[in-house]
Amino acid sequence: MTANTYKYVEIIGSSTQSSDDAVNNAISKASKTLDHLEWFEVVETRGHIVNGLVAHWQVTIKIGFRLD
Repeated sequence: MTANTYKYVEIIGSSTQSSDDAVNNAISKASKTLDHLEWFEVVETRGHIVNGLVAHWQVTIKIGFRLD
């Protein structure tokens, strides 16, 4: 079995729909510029409140990817 080397970046995804949607938006965007995405870890979740309701989600994630 070959030993792999990995790196991770920390990015923030956002959504007006849900925290899950914010994570998916972040991963989708990252996959356009990074190769070999392997895993993600949710680091922080926060939101914006308007008139007593959640108006916007922001989720900070670490995305790990395998180096060539």
